[in-house]
Amino acid sequence: MAELSNQLMALTVLAYLAAMVCYAGEYAFGRRSHIGKAATRQLVGAGAPVGDEPPAVVAEPPARRSKGDLISLIAVGLNIVGLLLHLGTTVTRGIAADRMPWGNMYEYILSTALIGSAVWVGVLVRKPAVRHLGLFATLTLVVLLGAAALVAYTPVGPLVPALESYWYVFHVSTIIVSSGIFLVGVVPAIMFLIKNGWDSGKRSFPYTLGRRVGDAGVLERLTFRLHAFAFPLFTFGALIAGPLWAEASWGRYWGWDPKEVWAFISWIVYAAYLHARATPSVKRTTATWIAIIGFVTMLMNLFGVNLFFEGLHSYA
Repeated sequence: MAELSNQLMALTVLAYLAAMVCYAGEYAFGRRSHIGKAATRQLVGAGAPVGDEPPAVVAEPPARRSKGDLISLIAVGLNIVGLLLHLGTTVTRGIAADRMPWGNMYEYILSTALIGSAVWVGVLVRKPAVRHLGLFATLTLVVLLGAAALVAYTPVGPLVPALESYWYVFHVSTIIVSSGIFLVGVVPAIMFLIKNGWDSGKRSFPYTLGRRVGDAGVLERLTFRLHAFAFPLFTFGALIAGPLWAEASWGRYWGWDPKEVWAFISWIVYAAYLHARATPSVKRTTATWIAIIGFVTMLMNLFGVNLFFEGLHSYA
């Protein structure tokens, strides 16, 4: 079963990679993406309308399906296939280990990326017009899973004694779910800054990527909604379930362990983002930069702390 999980992992990366290539094809050759509802064109005669009769509304003729649309449908299909393979990879890993597949860094990245992929597909179903973001969402998944396979891979083994607790499910699961949502949330955040720069007249790279992106406001609102949903989960996992488990296992709620410190830093940054986003005097671009910094601290906690620091969480 462990070997099957490894084989499915390779197929998962290939499926996401193929979806990424198709998303790139649609992004490059398809019609300009429009996020949100397009404005309805009205035909109004010269002078005031007669009586109370509203101005005539001329419906836009249906656009013919382009090659870019066909490529995008293939991309979405491959994306869903990748998600199913990803689910199979995670489930078979858990079956092989006879436990929840969250016991080490490799399994954590695998599960977090799975949540991120599922959230992205959910966003895609809810808002099909944002499918052009799939290029960057699948790129993120390919990079993370590639790093997991090349840097963090760990053979299947039993759970270390320090993790054998009922808090294991509550703490780790909420951190994984919130991290997966933050993973998706950083994609529209980055694209909002790029699109906003393009609209402001910036024509150097990476702002040129914003040429085919739709409304920047929709990207910014999507960023906020994803972060607002993930933040309470992250708060519970990092600042409630984590300290309670630490007290039960190590006899103290907080010990300034590197993992604890960086989780707290991430929490502060994301709280600052939500506060800035709710403050009218703070520019949306400034708030979005704070959200991106929050994701950087999450990456530091995942890779930097695990690889370069020693602490009570070193088993991860």
